Amino acid sequence: MNDPRQLFDLTGRVACVTGASSGLGRRAASVLAAAGARVVGVARRAEALAEWVAATGDRAKAVAADLSQRDRLGDIAADVSDAFGPPDIVVHAAGINTREAADDVTPGAWDITMNLNLAAPFFLSQAFAPAMKAKGWGRIVSFASLQTTRAFPGGLSYGASKAGIAQLTRAMAEAWSKDGITANALGPGFFPTELTGPVFADPDRAARNAAQTCAGRNGELADIDGPLLFLCSDASAYVTGQVLMVDGGFTAK
Repeated sequence: MNDPRQLFDLTGRVACVTGASSGLGRRAASVLAAAGARVVGVARRAEALAEWVAATGDRAKAVAADLSQRDRLGDIAADVSDAFGPPDIVVHAAGINTREAADDVTPGAWDITMNLNLAAPFFLSQAFAPAMKAKGWGRIVSFASLQTTRAFPGGLSYGASKAGIAQLTRAMAEAWSKDGITANALGPGFFPTELTGPVFADPDRAARNAAQTCAGRNGELADIDGPLLFLCSDASAYVTGQVLMVDGGFTAK
């Protein structure tokens, strides 16, 4: 038997992580770099990306881009591939939650949500799939949500996009797994990020969410490391089309 730790070694792999300027996206980009991958971070905020690159070192490069612009996704994919070569791993962590009540959802906010949360994960994956097929190895990891299966107030468009991620994950797995490309998703519970800032700004609400979990606490950024590395590595070679909830058991209760 080979050393089981080698299953999680990403030395020689190239990864693309969207939403890498903050939160779980930045954490994911840093974890993959620490595991040996060369990582291209993609996000709108060039300054924040530059800070991440400086902190990470020569394994990291950045592409500043707005992923909600669907007509730019092909160019963005080309820019990512120019950094270290076509990626073997793509992690779709970029997302937006407009927090509009159902009666207040606007067409513009709906379109931005669907473009960033759902269209970008597919069209970027589609752009990177040919190179993954040529190598016979690829990992696509999208970010689902508690709202993939549950309805929260003010989350109509966000929840619809995240429910779509579950089916997109299954559909990409059906299409590409025979070529050595797995497609899975992580479903975080409540983690302290910019996206969940309004939740953690209310101590009572944060405490209620923690009490809803089996673990009795909300997530910490480090809690995403192991599940992410599992789905991005050889360790998950026979796992595809799945949504792994990383929520302390929130959805189990």
